[in-house]
Amino acid sequence: MEIIINGTTASLIGRLDTPASPDALKELAPLFEQADKEIVLDCKQLSYISSSGLRIFLMLRKEAAAKGGKVIVRSINEDIRKVFMMTGFLNLFELQD
Repeated sequence: MEIIINGTTASLIGRLDTPASPDALKELAPLFEQADKEIVLDCKQLSYISSSGLRIFLMLRKEAAAKGGKVIVRSINEDIRKVFMMTGFLNLFELQD
């Protein structure tokens, strides 16, 4: 799992699975500090997300909601879209293609 942060945009690359989640949470810490802004999670190169990865997305969304910001999830693949649909995340996040 690799995360590249540019301002308030994070590009997630690879698999956001249970073993990768602790490091991913640490790498995304700067976005939590900027949660009063519009945060973009670019998932164009994200191939897989587990429940622990979804939990990180949800934590970031809660932080943004508390601070008056918002989280946009961009470019998810069809498999991740299905996971979002099954878990109700489609209703929680603004998705962009």
